[in-house]
Amino acid sequence: MSLDTGVGDGSVDGNLLAELFYPVFELLFDADGDFVGDVERKLAEARMPDQVEMYVSRALGVGLLVGGTLWALGTLTGYGVFSLGLIDPDALSLGMPAPTPAVREFLRSLVVPAAVLVSGLVFGSLGFAIGFGGVVAIPYSRASAREREINLLLADSVSFMYALSVGGLNQLEILRSMATAEDTYGEVSREFQSIVNETEYFGTDYRNAIRQQSMETPSDELSQFLADMLSIVNSGGDMESFLKDKKEKHLRTSKQEREMTLETLELFGEMYMTLSLFPLLLIIILVIMGMMGESDERLLYATVYALIPLTGVGFLVLVSTVKQDEPGDGYLRPDGGSDRLRQTSKEGLLHFGLIEAFVGRFGVFDRIRDREGTYKTKQIVSAPHLFLRDNPLYTLALTVPAALVIVGVAVGSGNAPTTFDGWVDRPVWSTFIWVYLPAYLVLTPLAVFHEWSQRSKRAITGKLSESLRKLSSANDTGQTLLESVETVSETSSGKLAEEFEVVHEKVNYGMSLRDALVEFNNKYAVPRLARTVKLISEAQEASSQITDVLTTAAQASENQDDIERNRISQTRMQVAIIVMTYVTLLGVMAILQTQFIDVMGGLSSQADGGGAGGGAGFGGGGGVDPEVLSLLFFHAVTLQAVLSGFISGYIRNADIISGVKFAVVLMTLALGVWIYVG
Repeated sequence: MSLDTGVGDGSVDGNLLAELFYPVFELLFDADGDFVGDVERKLAEARMPDQVEMYVSRALGVGLLVGGTLWALGTLTGYGVFSLGLIDPDALSLGMPAPTPAVREFLRSLVVPAAVLVSGLVFGSLGFAIGFGGVVAIPYSRASAREREINLLLADSVSFMYALSVGGLNQLEILRSMATAEDTYGEVSREFQSIVNETEYFGTDYRNAIRQQSMETPSDELSQFLADMLSIVNSGGDMESFLKDKKEKHLRTSKQEREMTLETLELFGEMYMTLSLFPLLLIIILVIMGMMGESDERLLYATVYALIPLTGVGFLVLVSTVKQDEPGDGYLRPDGGSDRLRQTSKEGLLHFGLIEAFVGRFGVFDRIRDREGTYKTKQIVSAPHLFLRDNPLYTLALTVPAALVIVGVAVGSGNAPTTFDGWVDRPVWSTFIWVYLPAYLVLTPLAVFHEWSQRSKRAITGKLSESLRKLSSANDTGQTLLESVETVSETSSGKLAEEFEVVHEKVNYGMSLRDALVEFNNKYAVPRLARTVKLISEAQEASSQITDVLTTAAQASENQDDIERNRISQTRMQVAIIVMTYVTLLGVMAILQTQFIDVMGGLSSQADGGGAGGGAGFGGGGGVDPEVLSLLFFHAVTLQAVLSGFISGYIRNADIISGVKFAVVLMTLALGVWIYVG
């Protein structure tokens, strides 16, 4: 039996594992039980074609194998701690009364076997839970991710279907158009692909296909939409009016859900203030205990180099479960377009566009391709800033090697400390040369070009709603869509007006309006713009009079503008909380360094008769080495600066790279403070 997925893929080993453990499945589970039924539903929602019996059997196999491995490891560990003398068996006791010495001796002889047995069972149970639970959780995770994307795109998808309905398409044509719009509407389009495939390849009536998909989709909102659509189809109602009502409803729902997300992020911002201060409090406690000679210095190192990063990364993961990323990459890849459009849609650093379609036919095309590569190289060399603006991550190809070379030269010349004592002697300089200088070289260009790229895209989306309203008004006067585009380009200013003028000129030179719009979209690759262009380009093929479609596009864009304004205003407060929390932490650490450590270190040295103050570094006989603590404190505020910066950027824009500028600023603040106090 061939399965497509399993523990990640439907490999032969996975199938063999499922078949071997199928008898175990039959022994432990009821094929008609609630658990199996729930897993089967999640497999369907996750679009995983596995049979539920074989999938659960495979999960059992993985669980038993991992559990058995950890059971053996736990048993050996339990035996080893006693045989190596790490734990004395006499130290273990339940306090059970023994009536006679013989019974007491017998119970004592059972301590080691019982401890080894319990250790094996605990490790084995944990391994089985990890293996079995991890495999079973895969369809749940995928279904949840699909549900999240469907709910995000549903409002725009309904607007798209309404535009098609206004253009005169019937119900089946609307379903097919949605099924082929995967480049824009992602998981929503895949749900309609299932409906179309059922009707075209399996002969299912499309009403039954809609009903079946409404039960299998992971999104309750889409399920309700399909159920309502089915009632309209069965009753012969007006599909256009139905889609118009649903469009308005889902636009409101989308806005409300985004507002709820922002409220949740507000709560997270307050949580972060508490979480980020916990390592600081722990450091203070450990320092005081170290001065008293009662603390292990390893706890302080663990707090700085493990607890602080884990706290920040954990909070970032927590935010990512709530923060809604913009689905899609923004590129349109329409089926049925011209050969030019298909090739230019793939154009990139290694793909040369239209000429790729002709390579290999004649030698002249191969020479043209070589010249095209030379031309592209000259373009990049003559204006590298424009290339890096469009591809900010390519700055890493230049800055990372440069940073490595500079650090290597510093090490070779002896200017970069390579020993712990060297780091302690010059904590600020060593951290600067090893951490700050490479970070500045790598992160600063990335932040500059990424911000430039985002600003160029905002120049397009900033006036999108206004331009769509103008297009709708011009189209309503009787102008064709192309004439409306020309009118808007002549009566407006800004980057979007210039792009409309380019679209008009391309059509005048023979390109179809659809292809010109797609090329305009792919130049900027903004998901929001892609959905608008998809809406207009599909509708204009049915008719040039698409005032209602343009109005719908304008409403969707204005709704997005409202959401964006709310997001900016509310996330500004969250970023302010995070930054002020970091500034507070930095200030406390600086005060601890200047007003507390030196004074307490001197007092501790005097109490020890002046002999232990320069001793063991930290905690040695109650002495404290201020330079070691200065290094640890500086590293703590540096790590906190990086994490706070990336968290701020992610909360702000749901984009981890946008946090680079915050990280650079906060790191600079930490460096400036420690140059003064360190």
